[in-house]
Amino acid sequence: MKVLFSNSVRERLTPRREPYWIQLAQGSYLGFRAGAGTWIVRHRKRDGQQQFHSLGRLEEFAEAKRRAERWLAQVAHGPYRVSSRGSVRDALASYVRYLRSIGRRATAWDVGKRFRLTVGRKSPFGRMRLEDVRREDVELWRRGLRRGRQPRSVNRQVRAVTAALNFAVSKRGHVGNREAWQLEQLIDDAEDSAAVFLTAEQRAHLIAHCPRALAALLTGYSHTGARPSELALATAADFDPIAGTLTLRHRKGRGSKLRSRAVLLSNEGAAFFRVHARDKLPMAPLISGQDGGHWRAGDWSVAIRDAAAAANRTAVRLSQRIPLHTTAYSFRHSRISELLQLYGIDPLTVAQQCGTSMLMIEKYYFKFISSAMREKLNAIAG
Repeated sequence: MKVLFSNSVRERLTPRREPYWIQLAQGSYLGFRAGAGTWIVRHRKRDGQQQFHSLGRLEEFAEAKRRAERWLAQVAHGPYRVSSRGSVRDALASYVRYLRSIGRRATAWDVGKRFRLTVGRKSPFGRMRLEDVRREDVELWRRGLRRGRQPRSVNRQVRAVTAALNFAVSKRGHVGNREAWQLEQLIDDAEDSAAVFLTAEQRAHLIAHCPRALAALLTGYSHTGARPSELALATAADFDPIAGTLTLRHRKGRGSKLRSRAVLLSNEGAAFFRVHARDKLPMAPLISGQDGGHWRAGDWSVAIRDAAAAANRTAVRLSQRIPLHTTAYSFRHSRISELLQLYGIDPLTVAQQCGTSMLMIEKYYFKFISSAMREKLNAIAG
């Protein structure tokens, strides 16, 4: 019906329950419900079943048509024969199931825990139908996350959920408007300087106040500069006592390809790992957790926070106090900076040993490179 094009004509339509329809494509129609002033779109599936989607009150026909066509593109022309029209939590769960299906069980566990923390069962946002989510809904959910969290932490949580929702829509046939959750990141002036570096004295003081299993894990970080999850997932077979090396693996970058590297250990580091690998089966955790199995991220995060609080209560010197935002990553930052500054190892070798890039070395550790360079220049001049 061409009468739907005009606002004035639509106002004169006889109110009725059945919408006035206009065909957009074969099997697809846009309808206007006179009296209520609302728009609705319908589509006939291959099996003959009708699908309906409410667009709500819109002033202009052009906007109603645009939204209807976007919904139809998701439902009628998607790569899946049957579209999924579940909740936000259903979409997130599909991403976790996908990770499990490709063998990334540890990642699936970590991601699932993050989603349970930020989009829990009682979350109004989590219970919403994904196709009904609008930008204001996502912004309201994000405002709730800001309580007690730094902007960089909120940005990290939002990025994880956004990536999972995008995957659900593009790869698993879920119906939703991807534009709704494309938010600009919160401004965080401290994001570039968020890394916490610990001195040798601070690390020793913190380790002294850790339970035995956590103390071993943090000591291992000090010897390797490993990412927290790399050492937590390392097995006894990854340590080569003859070569004095430890093979570490991580997934990072496009495609999440599994990458591995052999970290050369000092004599002290090799002796440390030799003790922890002794009498263990090849696939046993190299550094055992509190329960004897592999460490999980949530376990060491809480344990480090508790140990830092205990260490600060007994600190007798200011130099022993543990900074507020100390994490497992602080040991990695400290190791990399000391390799550059104290031991004068070239940045390319440090990048290879620690599994990072020259770009990241320059971004976060250049100040240590320049400090070591100045000392060398002064030695030459002397």
